[in-house]
Amino acid sequence: MDVDISTKIANLKIRNPLILASGILGTTGAILKRIAMAGAGAVTTKSVSKNPRAGFPNPTVVKLEYGLINAIGLSNPGMHEFKNEIRVAKEGGVPVIVSVFGEEVKEFSEVAYQAEEAGADAIELNLSCPHGPNIQYGQDPKLTYEVVNAVKSTVKIPVFAKLTPEVTDIVKIGLSAEKAGADAITAINTLKAMIIDIKIAKPILSNIYGGLSGKAIKPVAIRCVYQLYEALSIPIIGVGGVTSYEDAIEFIMAGASAVQIGSAIAFKGIEIFKEIEQGIMNFMKNEGYKSVKDMIGLAHKR
Repeated sequence: MDVDISTKIANLKIRNPLILASGILGTTGAILKRIAMAGAGAVTTKSVSKNPRAGFPNPTVVKLEYGLINAIGLSNPGMHEFKNEIRVAKEGGVPVIVSVFGEEVKEFSEVAYQAEEAGADAIELNLSCPHGPNIQYGQDPKLTYEVVNAVKSTVKIPVFAKLTPEVTDIVKIGLSAEKAGADAITAINTLKAMIIDIKIAKPILSNIYGGLSGKAIKPVAIRCVYQLYEALSIPIIGVGGVTSYEDAIEFIMAGASAVQIGSAIAFKGIEIFKEIEQGIMNFMKNEGYKSVKDMIGLAHKR
């Protein structure tokens, strides 16, 4: 039985539901192109701001048995320098989603505009990095609305709002983004966390706090996707702990139209895209699903 593994987010037709998550290998166009050639359906850049940002000094990443904790500090060369990386990434032949952030609403719009000029296929708004300067945008419905509305008024390409689970009610934030015109929601960002070296009795990360990603946060991410799907009409991109085809299908059945892969690359390499794609196809054939669309939100039919 032939199966259709493609999916659609707003007007983006994606050859498979697997997207490189922001912050993972998204620093240069050459690497993004390589990820596309390795089988990703779309790629997301590391978050970019208007001006260059140095980020935090090392150590910035700690590998755990159940994920990663990082506090890179949103380091990036600034959008002016990053434009050429977007152009190179486009050579990969898959949609290039540019993650943008700002310290004020106006900056989000300015960076998104420049990304669109450079060829971005969509914008992902980083409203929620737990160790950056702007998590407040994703924790306040009013601020979420203001950012999404400002960017939607500036660019013509789809705009995705990346939300944090560190709120009382993520549905309220999601509805605010949808009302402001967001074309999709990305759920979730990392959770604020820390780790201590007990031999020297000090936090390991230079920033003390970082963002926890990987398998440890998957149940939280599944819960958020499930809740958002029940309340929203726009597509959801699930992210948080996808390391196998079973994880990807779980997100899709919770309501995700696509999933992002991030921390798993540190454990399995970029071959994970082909591995999970093949796993999804085999599952669909064995279980009688003809398309990814047939599986989206199935867990809600109780």
